[in-house]
Amino acid sequence: MTLRARLTLLYTAVLGSVLIVFGAVVYMLLSVSLTTEVEGVLKTTADDILFASRRDVRGILLPTLDLTGNVGVQVWTWTSESELALFSTNITTTGNPFDPQTLESSVRAFSTVPSESGRLRVLSVPITVVPDGRIIGYMQLARSMSTVDQALERLLIVLLGGGLLAVAVAALVGWATAGAALRPLGKVTDTAMQIWRTDDLSRRIPMGGAPEDEIGRMIIVFNETLERLENLFEGQRRFLADISHELRTPLTTIRGNVDLIRRMGEADEVSLEAVTDEVDRMTRMVQELLLLAQAESGHLPLDKERVNLSVLMEEVVQQAQVLAEEHVEVRSGAKEDAIVLGDRDRIKQILLNLISNALEHTPEGGNVVLGLERVNEWVRMTVTDSGKGIPEEELAHVFERFYRVDRSRKRSERGGAGLGLSIAYWIARSHNGRIDVESEVDRGTTFSVWLPLISEEANEDTDRSSEEVA
Repeated sequence: MTLRARLTLLYTAVLGSVLIVFGAVVYMLLSVSLTTEVEGVLKTTADDILFASRRDVRGILLPTLDLTGNVGVQVWTWTSESELALFSTNITTTGNPFDPQTLESSVRAFSTVPSESGRLRVLSVPITVVPDGRIIGYMQLARSMSTVDQALERLLIVLLGGGLLAVAVAALVGWATAGAALRPLGKVTDTAMQIWRTDDLSRRIPMGGAPEDEIGRMIIVFNETLERLENLFEGQRRFLADISHELRTPLTTIRGNVDLIRRMGEADEVSLEAVTDEVDRMTRMVQELLLLAQAESGHLPLDKERVNLSVLMEEVVQQAQVLAEEHVEVRSGAKEDAIVLGDRDRIKQILLNLISNALEHTPEGGNVVLGLERVNEWVRMTVTDSGKGIPEEELAHVFERFYRVDRSRKRSERGGAGLGLSIAYWIARSHNGRIDVESEVDRGTTFSVWLPLISEEANEDTDRSSEEVA
């Protein structure tokens, strides 16, 4: 059974149940009300007859019993057994009481009995003498319930007919309403099927209704999910294409040297060294990819401790000066002490990756400057070069793996596989920090690494712990 059919059936069943309960209550209320009205007439008639009668030890003297044309009256005297003494002229009697079961009741009692003309509502009243209250006879009053039965029958017909009509209309309205409400779900299903058949993640579900309702929010979330999936698959395709391109060069070099060794019949030192260099390069690439995958998934192992960034930056400057040789000037502009909680080697790796990128893009005679400053609860480490800069439209992509601003340029011997900036970005994220980049064409580029400083309370706790261990 479809969801639309289930919703329609549920809606119809609920409405039908409500109508049944409502009809039963209305039917019972009307029945009780009309029966109470009949009983009121019977009690009033009985009181009027008893009020106008004379009762003593000598017997009963009753007035005329034809007080109302629709109430029949019987008076039974009682000695050793009951005998019909008097009855109203608006009934025909066979000498039998209206209701033998309640005739000799010691208290007033109502009952309903069948008759040839329909149901009768009967009131049995004991006749007593004053002052001892001795029962000297009985009076039974009866009124036909045909009017009540006809009214209830008409009401039942109206309730059944109206209820069935209401249920039918509700079923039609529910079917149409459910169809309109579920129509966007059909669009979602159709779009998902089209995506599955064509592998086209660029498709989106059109927003047909209000975006604030449940269906609208679901469509928005579904479209956002499709967009993320499209970006992931596109990134995966680009990654596979890039890594294939990066591996092609070392593999080609290895294959060429192996062919050369095979033709020569012996392994010369130059060919073996070239093969070793390319194998080392591929090994580094695999290690960097593994590190990047761990960082992106949030499972990068970190040995966190207190790190004095000013001391760390001096070490990095010394290593960078060795890498730059005498082609590029590397100097430090760090003047403030800053302590963070992090993995010292990983933070050092961030700086070395940024410096390596700066050296690769800085022409001979240029300079690279490292800076360090405290900004509120953050520390900012900067790596500024005097290279050719990065175009504004390229800035958003510099942290993507294997991304190159100049795609026609080959990797330099100093440069890596194009993963350094991506690794630096994710290591900073793993330390609850971030990396920003600012650049101006032909003026240079500045990378800023932001890391949270250790609070004063954390510093005091760490110092206290160190003293206790000592």
